[in-house]
Amino acid sequence: MNSEIAIKVENLTKVYPLRHPQKGADGTVTQEHCALRDVSFEIKKGESIGIIGPNGSGKSTLLKILAGITKPTSGKAAIRGKVASILDIGAGFHPELSGRENIFLNGQLHGFSKKEITKKYDEIIAFSEIEQFIDEPVKNYSNGMYLRLAFSIMAHLDFDVYLLDEVLSVGDEAFRKKIFNLIQTWQSEKTLLIITHDIEQITPLMHRLLL
Repeated sequence: MNSEIAIKVENLTKVYPLRHPQKGADGTVTQEHCALRDVSFEIKKGESIGIIGPNGSGKSTLLKILAGITKPTSGKAAIRGKVASILDIGAGFHPELSGRENIFLNGQLHGFSKKEITKKYDEIIAFSEIEQFIDEPVKNYSNGMYLRLAFSIMAHLDFDVYLLDEVLSVGDEAFRKKIFNLIQTWQSEKTLLIITHDIEQITPLMHRLLL
């Protein structure tokens, strides 16, 4: 892969078998659902790219393949650098552990040392604005609190590529603005791929949109 390319997707296809085959109006029986079909694109280092499209068009499936959560049926996807992702609320957290413990668990799962995480710990807490609940188990957190903590961990540890699924649609307006402002500071430094339904909100941050 060219050293200037951060993400390369080639002829990516993902097919899911249907537990209950579906019969069409013409009598044809469908045994599977094709979530992605022959998708190809490249993203350069430092580009911010928005992915838009209707529900069911394969946006989240694409990010899950890029994040290594699921494998494609055919085709290839390659990412250069350390990858951070927020795809599902609470993903990457242990529900029984506290927010404090999950900061270290999440960071170490992404390859950072305890020393590196400790160095950034105070900044992570301050940005998340949930210090009063940091020693509570995250299973008691609201979706907004999950997002605050997850995004704060991602923002303060040194990742190269960020995969975000509708991250600007969760949480209160003040925190969404905080995320928006932070993404602006990443321009041309980090590679960002974000799913959104709010084209007007995301367009000023993006170099390109993929439909």
